[in-house]
Amino acid sequence: MKDDIVGIGFRWELAREIVHNVDHCGDIQCLELIAEDFFRLDSVRLRSLRDLCRLLPTSLHGVSLGLASTQSVDLARADGMARLCDVVEPRFWSEHLSFVRADGAEIGHLAAPPRNADTLEGALANIERLKRHVGSLPVLENIAVLFTPPCSTLSETEWLSAVITGAGTDMLLDLHNLYANAVNTGMNPLDMLNELPIDRVRQVHLSGGKDIRAPGGGLRRLDDHVHDVPVEVFQLLEHLASRSERSLTVIIERDGRYPPFHELVAQVQEARAALTRGRGQLIQAQCDAAQSV
Repeated sequence: MKDDIVGIGFRWELAREIVHNVDHCGDIQCLELIAEDFFRLDSVRLRSLRDLCRLLPTSLHGVSLGLASTQSVDLARADGMARLCDVVEPRFWSEHLSFVRADGAEIGHLAAPPRNADTLEGALANIERLKRHVGSLPVLENIAVLFTPPCSTLSETEWLSAVITGAGTDMLLDLHNLYANAVNTGMNPLDMLNELPIDRVRQVHLSGGKDIRAPGGGLRRLDDHVHDVPVEVFQLLEHLASRSERSLTVIIERDGRYPPFHELVAQVQEARAALTRGRGQLIQAQCDAAQSV
């Protein structure tokens, strides 16, 4: 719980405001870059990128490697991640526990695999391949679902925990994904959070979504990254901060319908406030435990 930092996902539409805030305001303490946005930059732009990354702690986030599959990860994309890591020298890099292709066909989406022994084995094999190619382990992110993937024999938290502990790596915990999945599968989000290996959580994503009508009636929670972070997700961050003793890197994600930048900064500030409240609860619990000895 030493040095929590809060920042934003870098998007070209926000670049001017982000740089201005970094230079003059200091609300943004870290950046996350979508790795695939930078794979094809020329040497001049790569140098500019390196200069940007020297301003703040920076991490890279992959969206196309397809780790959670019985098929091998795309090694050409793994090489792209390795080259970018050499340029940026990120604090760490991350990727989703999803699949993005089947039988060589790109599906254009981060899809959830069946949670079973086969995909667990495939994910662990792909993570090991990436470690050899990139030179370091990825931090692994949970993804959003509208329903439980067919052919699953493990719960989401069982499968995630098995992958993360089996790979010996850390977790990027997307709290809106967790919240949405709890809503969509009739679970309690706090219970799901408590079932995860909290001591492995290194980074946190906060984003927004909306409720949509489900076939046959009822509602589903759609993770769309074009709405504000809801209060329930900030509450989950506070709970996480009250349980975890690790330093957390928190990123606000926004991918469209951008509000005035000061509203995004307000969400950064609210995330920081949630961390502060949670850390206060953790310290109080530690003091109470010490006094009871």
